[in-house]
Amino acid sequence: MSARGSALQRRRARAGRLFVLPNLAALLVFMAFPLGYSLYLSFTRSDLFRPATFVGITNYRQLFADPLFGIALRNTVVFTVGSVLPTVLISLGIAALLNRKLKGIAIFRTIIFVPLAVSAVVMAVVWQFVFNTDNGLLNIMLGWLHLGPVPWLVDPHWAMVSLCLVSVWKGVPFATVVLLAAMGGIDENLYEAARIDGAGELRRFFAITVPLIRAALSFVVIISTINAFQAFDQVYVLTGGNGGPESATYVLGIMLFQHAFGFGEFGYACALAWVMFAILLVLTGLQLRRGRQEDT
Repeated sequence: MSARGSALQRRRARAGRLFVLPNLAALLVFMAFPLGYSLYLSFTRSDLFRPATFVGITNYRQLFADPLFGIALRNTVVFTVGSVLPTVLISLGIAALLNRKLKGIAIFRTIIFVPLAVSAVVMAVVWQFVFNTDNGLLNIMLGWLHLGPVPWLVDPHWAMVSLCLVSVWKGVPFATVVLLAAMGGIDENLYEAARIDGAGELRRFFAITVPLIRAALSFVVIISTINAFQAFDQVYVLTGGNGGPESATYVLGIMLFQHAFGFGEFGYACALAWVMFAILLVLTGLQLRRGRQEDT
């Protein structure tokens, strides 16, 4: 290679680094530094107004000894399972229906994707009216069937069910988009060959569609789990920041919010945030490992 060509390559590499530098700087300022600082705060007693006092792992010890942490973790797991599982199953069925080449199917695709454009807080406020015990839409419809009103957001058991319903309604469109895109990439010749061999529609779905979109399914499960585990806004708007009736909706996001902005215990809140991060990291790693094992 000539000296002129080598110099041109060096200039291009230097220009590329200059273009990347602003993004790298933004990543360091808005991601790396806050993460590192929150990790430091988790080992301190801090309210962000007075100098932080280093306390070692005291925050973590208090967290694991706190009975409210056990309640919040249990409620978060129940909420995650109760929202992720229905979301995946419903999205899989809707994606299979929308993947058909039928007249007017574009209209149904548009309708199913509407919740993606709605703010989570606005959505929660609307659902608060829907779940109203006295004159909410759901109880009015139940009245038409001569069924008694359900205390959706008042009864401890129904409160968690209500949160799961809202989470499923919000999560299904995103999951459907991902699964529908994956289904669109499947070779039609596979279905035609299975059809010739006499395989029915359900057999083709479970023998061809589901195995070939396994990566998309894994992605949907991981993202849905992360979103459900970090739930805060819809829980806060629907059931308040005190954990709902009898702490039935006291999830980890509400607990973190209370300690950080209610009690001013930012060190304790950061410790909780890192415990949540560790749990999600383990769950995501297990899911990715399971996906790789199924692919081999």
